[in-house]
Amino acid sequence: MKESILDVLLYLFEHYFTEESDLVRDQESLTGGPLIEELGQAGFSPAEINKAFEWLDALARQRPGASVARPNGPTRVFATAELDRLDTDCRGFLMFLEQHGILDAGQRELVLDRAMALDQDELDLDDLKWVVLMVLFNQPGAEAAYAWMETQIFADEPEPVH
Repeated sequence: MKESILDVLLYLFEHYFTEESDLVRDQESLTGGPLIEELGQAGFSPAEINKAFEWLDALARQRPGASVARPNGPTRVFATAELDRLDTDCRGFLMFLEQHGILDAGQRELVLDRAMALDQDELDLDDLKWVVLMVLFNQPGAEAAYAWMETQIFADEPEPVH
């Protein structure tokens, strides 16, 4: 059996979420019987399915307010638990995304919150990219950032930031 919240989320994201969909914001449509059965048949445990739905529910409830970009603003200091789970590549990638306007400070904090909520000992850069993509998918007005991030995950050669 697959035993990762992220595996369940990726399955849902790849099979059910589209840009026209509002499924992330509407948990009732996600937690229906046929979908639960399908996830079970795909090899996911009921505990991980429930944790994934809780993760999505928390994401839907959290909407950061508009952040004001400050080029010389404060530096984000990572907590010990964040340092333990996110390696240098992950932290550097978050900084890159913020510096290039893909994420604002509020979205960065939401990504960190959702990454920590995965309850994994470590997240690699690919896992973090998926978390960023799911967060941006759920953010109104982040369509361009979502599209850019999507190319980073699915393209053989990632696009540079303009």
